[in-house]
Amino acid sequence: MKIQYTNAGITIFESSLYRTTSTVIDFGDTILIVDPNWLPVEVDAIKIFVNTQHKNKKQYLLFTHSDYDHIIGYNAFPDAIVISSVAFRDNSDKAEVLKQICDFDNEFYIRREYPISYPTSDIVIIDLGQKLMIDGYELIFFHSPGHNADGIFTLIPSKLCWIAGDYLSNIEMPFIDFDANMYLNTLHLANQILIDFPHINVLIPGHGDVATSATEIYTRILNDIKYIELLKLYKSDLSAENLLKVEDHIRNYADNPTLLEANQKNIKKLLSI
Repeated sequence: MKIQYTNAGITIFESSLYRTTSTVIDFGDTILIVDPNWLPVEVDAIKIFVNTQHKNKKQYLLFTHSDYDHIIGYNAFPDAIVISSVAFRDNSDKAEVLKQICDFDNEFYIRREYPISYPTSDIVIIDLGQKLMIDGYELIFFHSPGHNADGIFTLIPSKLCWIAGDYLSNIEMPFIDFDANMYLNTLHLANQILIDFPHINVLIPGHGDVATSATEIYTRILNDIKYIELLKLYKSDLSAENLLKVEDHIRNYADNPTLLEANQKNIKKLLSI
């Protein structure tokens, strides 16, 4: 499995599918594993890395949100202590998430060496700005609904690191699977986080490239805010000109027809509100 980035005890793996990231962060006697995914050989590569580079260390397993591609490797790490948002724990669509995993594996004849189940949360993030100490490192959590209902941002200030989940990607515009207004609020929260923690210079998105400067993080925030504002402009005036503005902005992420299809899904969701 490709290692996209490694520095200061942070190792970011990149899947061949959708450039989905998985991360391992070293805290000394403990490690934090984030969203291990996709294919069995890729999950195995993360396991091998953990078992060779971090043998016998206590494991924490953080899920940024409940999309099936992000929880698919859960049972590959059965001894890990699971961290999630309260909305993740209380998700009423757990059966649907598991069905999506099974449908994916069945479609591609995939066999896994571990069972598929929805993660059981051991540490639940309830409060905005809730903190957790792991091996002397402080983790700070912020709820981030919008893409889906149960996302969380995780900041590790002493590592200068921000784990963003499916936000602030450089290769895809916002995928609004839950609520556009909440998504926009989360982006404004992201901007405030950057103001409050100006030394943060590593941002890990769920898909695409790690950002390695505060300037780059800020640019991504502005790009995503502009996208949603252009969507709302189109909703207020369903003109070809306004649609073209949205589609032109999408090309700042990638010239990928799949993004235009995702944009149509966003539009349908926005128009249904």
